[in-house]
Amino acid sequence: MTVRPVRPDDVPAVVGLVRELADYEKALHEARLTEEQLTGVLFGDAPALFGHVATGEDGEIVGIALWFLNFSTWRGTHGIYLEDLYVSPRHRGAGLGRELLRTLAAVCAERGYSRLEWSVLDWNTPSIEFYKAAGAVPMDGWTVFRLTDDALTDFAEPRSDR
Repeated sequence: MTVRPVRPDDVPAVVGLVRELADYEKALHEARLTEEQLTGVLFGDAPALFGHVATGEDGEIVGIALWFLNFSTWRGTHGIYLEDLYVSPRHRGAGLGRELLRTLAAVCAERGYSRLEWSVLDWNTPSIEFYKAAGAVPMDGWTVFRLTDDALTDFAEPRSDR
């Protein structure tokens, strides 16, 4: 078992695992990520996304953690927002998910970041229990809001009636 930063030659496997995660979350139809997009945001001139992969004993990429920086105005420091944490079902139980999450916690500690945050679907009891076992706490009283697709485009249009 190995956890390491993602490399350019890992991109096809990472995209495959993102699609696998989307299918697990019953949202495969929403997964539009391409290898070209992922390569650009991970390895372009100004990387905006970062990642780690977990490999099995044979070197196959079987887990991912994709993340980006956020900033806490209350704490005055950056933090990590974990966009995706996923380990293929046949490789679960070997500690890979925990090691991916621990690696990100270590990045926070090394760089002086004040938090590591993520979202989890309410129905995903196995993940919720996993996160609680790691010491994470749910942010009760907070609701995630999102603008996408037509709603985002419509709202972006300038209007004199707003």
